[in-house]
Amino acid sequence: MMRKFDGDKLVVATHNAGKLREISALLEPFGIAVTSAGTLGLEEPEETEDTFVGNARIKAHFAAKESGFPALSDDSGIMVDALDGAPGVYTADWAETPNGRDFPMAMQKTWSLLEEKNAPLPRTARFCCTLCLAWPDGHDEVFEGKVEGSLTWPMRGDQGFGYDPIFIPEGFDITFGEMDPDKKHQMSHRADAFAKLVKGAFA
Repeated sequence: MMRKFDGDKLVVATHNAGKLREISALLEPFGIAVTSAGTLGLEEPEETEDTFVGNARIKAHFAAKESGFPALSDDSGIMVDALDGAPGVYTADWAETPNGRDFPMAMQKTWSLLEEKNAPLPRTARFCCTLCLAWPDGHDEVFEGKVEGSLTWPMRGDQGFGYDPIFIPEGFDITFGEMDPDKKHQMSHRADAFAKLVKGAFA
């Protein structure tokens, strides 16, 4: 039987300000005090798994153990069909530079690889999100979500973060980067996973 969350404080296992904003907005209706691993000064554990579930578990369990509070982690990324699912769990890694993450560079790299392969249109892709809710005693619950779509070029819009400016969700003609954040929050891969989290652990 799924364990329910019955506390009033939750640590979000992230150092990503954009991700923290999205998750905080989704948690706001539940009156839960949210802080982040970054705010608490926790280190970022090494993500050694090759699946979203594996890396989500690493982050959530580390934050729960170090903070003493339940922790929620999010491991997410974009999977491009013509690139055999890449970058996938390595989405953030593709953006790494000596000076921090450069997502415009990562998006350019992704599009260049598609051009090199002469990938047919539409260049289908999906954002995937795995949420892991872990307790200090080692128990966890996992919830997975996704949103289907396709990639476009050049980049469009300055809303959102990550790959949002080149991702057009299925049924729309604008990118997540052009979409009102509230609209995106209602239909994103994170919203899909979060709806399952709410139904399973908060309802």
